[in-house]
Amino acid sequence: LVGAFADAFENGDIDRVVALLTDDAWVTMPPEPYEYQGHDAIARFLASAFGAHDAGRLRLVPTRANTQPAFGSYVKDPHADIAHARGVFVLTLAGDQISAITRFGDLGILPHFGLPHTLPW
Repeated sequence: LVGAFADAFENGDIDRVVALLTDDAWVTMPPEPYEYQGHDAIARFLASAFGAHDAGRLRLVPTRANTQPAFGSYVKDPHADIAHARGVFVLTLAGDQISAITRFGDLGILPHFGLPHTLPW
């Protein structure tokens, strides 16, 4: 499940990401006030924020957060062979589906997860 999420997300396959979610899944981004619930709202958000324009430019690096699967999110620099951190995604699992995706954009937390600020591409 976690590998399928990473593969779909890195390839900008919004339909595959949404298919992995429970019907009442949430996407939140604390402390930002944005919240999206349900397949339609999440698909619209992902298409506008992380859609096909990022396909092939994103890399997710696995980590853990409070025993939950998580990823450092990185985007390729258009001018260099490196990728810059964008934040941390934490997945909440419910059986064989994902019930929540929580994105933390504060890059100051990266060292707590053993994640660098940049990666070689």
